Amino acid sequence: DTMRRVVRQSKFRHVFGQAVKNDQCYDDIRVSRVTWDSSFCAVNPKFVAIIVEASGGGAFLVLPLHKTGRIDKSYPTVCGHTGPVLDIDWCPHNDQVIASGSEDCTVMVWQIPENGLTLSLTEPVVVLEGHSKRVGIVAWHPTARNVLLSAGCDNAIIIWNVGTGEALINLDDMHVDMIYNVSWNRNGSLICTASKDKKVRVIDPRKQEIVAEKEKTHEGARPMRAIFLADGNIFTTGFSRMSERQLALWNPKNMEEPIALHEMDTSNGVLLPFYDPDTNIIYLCGKGDSSIRYFEITDESPYVHYLNTFSSKEPQRGMGFMPKRGLDVNKCEIARFFKLHERKCEPIIMTVPRKSDLFQDDLYPDTAGPEAALEAEEWFEGKNADPLLISLKHGYIPGKNRDLKVVKKNILDNKPAANKKSDLINAPKKAADASNIQNEAKLDEILKELKSIKDTITNQDERISKLEQQMAKIAD
Repeated sequence: DTMRRVVRQSKFRHVFGQAVKNDQCYDDIRVSRVTWDSSFCAVNPKFVAIIVEASGGGAFLVLPLHKTGRIDKSYPTVCGHTGPVLDIDWCPHNDQVIASGSEDCTVMVWQIPENGLTLSLTEPVVVLEGHSKRVGIVAWHPTARNVLLSAGCDNAIIIWNVGTGEALINLDDMHVDMIYNVSWNRNGSLICTASKDKKVRVIDPRKQEIVAEKEKTHEGARPMRAIFLADGNIFTTGFSRMSERQLALWNPKNMEEPIALHEMDTSNGVLLPFYDPDTNIIYLCGKGDSSIRYFEITDESPYVHYLNTFSSKEPQRGMGFMPKRGLDVNKCEIARFFKLHERKCEPIIMTVPRKSDLFQDDLYPDTAGPEAALEAEEWFEGKNADPLLISLKHGYIPGKNRDLKVVKKNILDNKPAANKKSDLINAPKKAADASNIQNEAKLDEILKELKSIKDTITNQDERISKLEQQMAKIAD
């Protein structure tokens, strides 16, 4: 007994959450009412993006972080989808690029201007078409540039090279039922998925093989989630047969029994896990709950250690989670959430209380930076690389992002749609006619320039007519 300390030592035992003051919230936002269990919100060190209600299509807001307060009804949106947007994800290697999946069966990738939107954005950089049903999940590769995964209600997972607009891997025969979520591992060599058939699968997407799977991960029929942790283990949330919410930890090399399994409560909201690989803390946000619970994962029993709960009055409709490089290291902030209410978005700051004002290097080990470790082609050819890390000692200063350029291959020189297992990546790529591609690229550029000139003229026309109206009023 003397060996068992009454209280486990942890520097995160006293982490506390605090909602910001009202004037630092984003107000008067009509958050999407779509019945879909995604988080409806995505944030990075520059912007917060929120899926909103839109008539006749799908839209999301993109606000610069500093644009707090009441958001005008006429504030521009990203609105190119013809059906509701179900999921959005910021590119980890470019803070101005965001992907969206929609009920209209497409994935779109958008370039947000440096200082945010001044006009509504209707033209994506690229439209990725390959799903036959709505697309509910989009997730960027953690270390390879321009590699994007999407999963749809057609039970297929497609992995795209966004730089060429091509579907290079199509996993369409691995899931017999709806896919609830997909998570990349730390270096992006594997994915794990949770599905309606109660299975968690670990998949090597390039070999198109299921490496491990577990049936009845959680016995209950309600939606599950599965995410990779930094050490390669898998963390899942789900429901027991008695509809109690559960969390579990698994070793993919032996999925027979969980490393740990905990029952939580009998609430019925799906638990969305948000994970910080630097501190090994998992935050669980139940949809419709008004609390965030957080746990530390360690390699000593009971492995998943409850730390604390942040509670508030209002239930959450969705949640955004800031990457580490967007936090204020001078205030010992270790996580920041963007909680969606019905009509607003409220930042919640998680802090470790410390007496000293100096940089706390034990709270901020080097973290994943914005540089990609691999190019898309290298990853598709079989290379792996861990994230390139940066120090947060002097805070994170965002650099200039390069624009996302998409060079479509000449369709005529190419193989038919997304490859199936047999002729995957190894098929020799035919040497495309270089001059053709150059000509196409030039033509694209000219068309883009023409379009932007047209847009400018239209805008000027509108401004002139508004000014004329104002002048007329003054004259009257």
